[in-house]
Amino acid sequence: MISQALPAIRRYGIAAVTVALFFLLAVTTDGFLSQANFRNILDQQSALLIAASFATITMIAGGFDISAASVFVVAPLFALQVENATGNAPLAAAAGVVVGLVVGVANGLVVTALKVNSFIATLATSFMVFGIGFLVSDRSVLRVSTDAYPAIARTRWLGITTGAWIAAVVVATAWLLLSRTRFGRHVYATGGNAEAARLAGVPVARVTTICFALAGAAAGLAGVVSSSRSLSALPSDDFSFVFGVIAAVVVGGTSIAGGEGAVWRTIAGAFFIALMINGFNLHQIDPIWQRVIQGAVILGAVSIDSWTQRRER
Repeated sequence: MISQALPAIRRYGIAAVTVALFFLLAVTTDGFLSQANFRNILDQQSALLIAASFATITMIAGGFDISAASVFVVAPLFALQVENATGNAPLAAAAGVVVGLVVGVANGLVVTALKVNSFIATLATSFMVFGIGFLVSDRSVLRVSTDAYPAIARTRWLGITTGAWIAAVVVATAWLLLSRTRFGRHVYATGGNAEAARLAGVPVARVTTICFALAGAAAGLAGVVSSSRSLSALPSDDFSFVFGVIAAVVVGGTSIAGGEGAVWRTIAGAFFIALMINGFNLHQIDPIWQRVIQGAVILGAVSIDSWTQRRER
C-alpha cells in the first residue's frame, strides 16, 4: 500500500505541505493574510524564482551549478557599468543576462568537453567570476544613474511589481520548456542515464551545455532584477544566494542524482520556504533558530527523497 502511494507522495507532497502551511499561518498569524505581506513575499522571491526555475532543469539533467551565486553578484556589476556609461537600461539588463549566459556556456563546456565534475567545475568558475566582479567594480559599490533601471523591477502593474511579473514569465518559460518540448524529454533522459540516452541518439553534451547556459542567463537576470530593486550592486564572494536556490530545488523534490523533478515543484518548494521564513518573522522567532529549522527541513527533504527512491526500486 505504501509503495503504491510513494509516486503520488513524491509528486504532490510539496504542494500539499505548502498549502497546509499556508492555512496554518492564515489561522495562527496576525497580518499574514494582508495584501502588503503577500506583495512582500512575491517581491522577495522574484530573483530566487528566476534562478531556481532553470537551476531545476540543470539538476534534472544531472548537473549541479554552484556558479549561480557568483553570476547573481557579478552580472549586475556589468549591467550598472553599462547603465552608468550609456544611460540605457534595456542595454544594461541585456549585458547582465549575457554575462550569465557566457559563464553558463563556459561551465557547460568545462563539464562536457573536459569531463570535470559539475560541482567542482562551477565551484572553480565561481571564484573566478567573483574575482572578475571585484576588478570590474574597482572594489566599490555601483549605483544606478537613471530612473529607467529601477523601473525594471520596481514598477507596479495591477498592484504587483514588474520584478514579480518577470519571474512569472521566466518560470512559465522554464516549465513549458521542460514539460512540453523535445528538449525537456532529452533533459530527463540525460539525467536519468546519460549513457543510455547517448546510445538512444540524445545529444547529451549539447543538452548539458544548453542547461548550464540557460541557468547562467537566468542567474544573470535574477541579479539584474535584484539590483534594480536595491538600486545598487556590491562586489562580494557570498555564496548565500545559491544556497537558497538549491534549497528550493531540493525541497521541491528534484533529485540531486538527476532524472527526476519539475519546475512547478521547485516553485512550491520556494514558496514553502518563503512562507516558513515569513511565519518565523511575523512570530519574531530568533534568526539563529530559523537557520537551524531551515537546515533540518532541507535535510529532511533530501532524506525523504532518498528513502522513497529506495522503496520504489
